[in-house]
Amino acid sequence: MGSSQTVLSFQLAGTDESLTAQGGLALFGEYLHGFGVGDLIDRELPAPGSAAGYSPSVHVLPLVLALAGGGRTLEDLRVLRRDEGLRTLLPQLNEMPSSDATGDWLRRIGAKVSGGLVGLQHVNGSVFRRLLLSDEGVDYTLDIDATQIVAEKHEAHYTYKGEKGYMPMVGHIAELGVVIGHEFREGNAAPAAGNLEFLQACERNMPKGKRIVAVRADSAAYQAAIFNWCEVTGKVFAIGADQDAAVKAAIAGIPESDWKTFRDGEIAETIHCMNKTDKAFRLIVLRRPREQDLFEDNGPYRYHAIASNRADEDAATTMQWYCKRGDASENRIKDLKIGFGMEYMPCGTFQANATFFAIGVLTYNLYLGFRSVVLGKEWERTQVQTVRWRLFQTAGKIVRHGRQTFLKINSTMLAVFTAIRERCARFMQEGCVMPETS
Repeated sequence: MGSSQTVLSFQLAGTDESLTAQGGLALFGEYLHGFGVGDLIDRELPAPGSAAGYSPSVHVLPLVLALAGGGRTLEDLRVLRRDEGLRTLLPQLNEMPSSDATGDWLRRIGAKVSGGLVGLQHVNGSVFRRLLLSDEGVDYTLDIDATQIVAEKHEAHYTYKGEKGYMPMVGHIAELGVVIGHEFREGNAAPAAGNLEFLQACERNMPKGKRIVAVRADSAAYQAAIFNWCEVTGKVFAIGADQDAAVKAAIAGIPESDWKTFRDGEIAETIHCMNKTDKAFRLIVLRRPREQDLFEDNGPYRYHAIASNRADEDAATTMQWYCKRGDASENRIKDLKIGFGMEYMPCGTFQANATFFAIGVLTYNLYLGFRSVVLGKEWERTQVQTVRWRLFQTAGKIVRHGRQTFLKINSTMLAVFTAIRERCARFMQEGCVMPETS
């Protein structure tokens, strides 16, 4: 085949017109602008060291837009830099550092002990509180979980799973999906370390008039101090039980007649306590038949137990409520990692990656607010990949008439874009004032 021949008959030609391949991302950018995120970032993060330096929002907002639009690495910022059409529409992209400059900023700001990371925690807390204040609910369930991020970085430590990386802790509000708190941790951090302190930090993020009334977690939180805190503060809990010798003895003491059919196994319960718990609690046990191994004698069943203080309901109902944390926490952490690029850490230092992760959490929460409030009910269960395909990746042409700028899109999308912009303006005008940072 000669060099002048092609497989299909269409021809290529260049144009000097102002175009964008991500016209729908401008809607998310408009939401960020109306939300006041840029001003909040510049108020909470350390200012540049010289008059010639970029303000913090100039680094953070392009990262937020890139992650929301499907970017995975710092190099993907170059796509936004080349998109002159999108930059024309969004004031937050008027200035755009190079990806190398943003990487240097992450390392520099992360290295400040009381600088960027603390500031981003304040920003995230303020955004979270505003999103929660716009919800009609009062009582909420907190799910916490740690997740492994594999990272072959020189400074990274091996996790308990035998891979180098990090082990951040994430707390979700189950009813809304938003992240109330996060803590970026070294890979070798013990999963059980600091769980009570993390729960308490999450509770401090709650705005006035809203409260955490329930807690769910895996067996890393099977700790007397956590159970006592829940009892003292009036919270119900369901937490995976460590199958230590005492728990195994309690399971062995359950009468055979107590076991009832549940899903693909059987369920029963007993009362249990630990040395330092102030009150006894329910130990609810699920058992399933074990495939027999000729070389091991492990008994006929595999057991999974949870500790709970939920009263006035049967064991099956409590177990079903506990199992919902799979959707409320584990799957949402998966969305944060895979949907928003947090399964890959771009920098070689722990502090810089902690800052990048905090920006990923900020993006995730802002996107959830955008989806629930601005996109409307028809999008509320749509994954971010679908929103990108159906909305963000809408081609547009930027045209100027006099002092006005127009984004020209396919007429089939015009009504959708118009409705989204109207909902965004209405949300911003309804008195949803950004709460003060903590």
